[in-house]
Amino acid sequence: MDAAGSQVADECAQYAGLYQSGFITTQGGNLLCSKIIHLITDNQVKSQVSKVLHECEQRMYKSVALPAIGTGQAGQSPAKVADEMLDAIVEFARQKSVQHLQTIKIVIFQQNMLRDFFESMEKRGDSDSSTMESLSSAFISFFWCKKQSSEKKKSVILEKKVCLVTFQICGENKEKVDATESWIKDLILKEQLENTVADEAIESFDETQIAILEDLQRRKQVTIQLENKLSPPQIKISGISRDVYSVSLEVQRMIKQIKSTEEEQSKAELLYNLVEWRYPGTNNSFVAFDKLTNMQLEHAKVFKKPYLNVKIYKKNYKVDLNTLKATDDQGKTINLQRVAKDEGK
Repeated sequence: MDAAGSQVADECAQYAGLYQSGFITTQGGNLLCSKIIHLITDNQVKSQVSKVLHECEQRMYKSVALPAIGTGQAGQSPAKVADEMLDAIVEFARQKSVQHLQTIKIVIFQQNMLRDFFESMEKRGDSDSSTMESLSSAFISFFWCKKQSSEKKKSVILEKKVCLVTFQICGENKEKVDATESWIKDLILKEQLENTVADEAIESFDETQIAILEDLQRRKQVTIQLENKLSPPQIKISGISRDVYSVSLEVQRMIKQIKSTEEEQSKAELLYNLVEWRYPGTNNSFVAFDKLTNMQLEHAKVFKKPYLNVKIYKKNYKVDLNTLKATDDQGKTINLQRVAKDEGK
């Protein structure tokens, strides 16, 4: 709560006594998240985790991070908590109605609890391999609270639900059956294609690009494998020829977009070291624009454009590049500053 800040504490005090389903939801405060779900402890870990997951799905959240609930002041057994949390997560993952919640992270701060969670996963691996195979690779990287940047990157195979088709071939004799089987196999192979796209930009793929690949794999007759431990990283696409072609083009488009974004950010960083555009803040101070807006303003002035539209405090402003004045939709005008970084040197 201390890390989240006073705003979150005030919200908790405001909603105290008004909680439903055993929890309340506040803003993320100073934490690197959009929302915080505060649980009212009742020692029913599985029920609480299930409610949180369904709440996240209902509110269309894409990811959620869960601590080892109840192992702190509540004093519950880590092994029991591990079993109940994973029971809730597996049951939730089995539901076909789940569309929005893509990532479930379990954050463990006490290293001695890792064994309890791994053993709980292993028990499920023997009895429910189909579900656990798709979940285990996602869970393992989230168990330890420290950063994993020093570990080797692993290949990622996006989950693909395969519908099997069975051919029953009947014929006058074994030769004709074998010939028909060979003809069917040849026909299938003619429609199959594999293509590999290799590029350093693939290393920059984040949750947005992975979600696009998952969507393509669901809609197209392809299997996509991300080999990000290779140099350069690769994306292998295999399946029906026409779909392999279209997915390959989409992957190339994403790579091009990432390169363009990175190049734009590099230019903005360089320009920011030379000149800084500012807008009024509080107490007669001025605040620097973000680097991309800074570059847009400077380019507009250099190329003698009369006006440029920008956002300041989430409001639309029209900037006069000659007078350095910005006017909002209500006609309110503010003065901007353009400061060369080498002035006075």
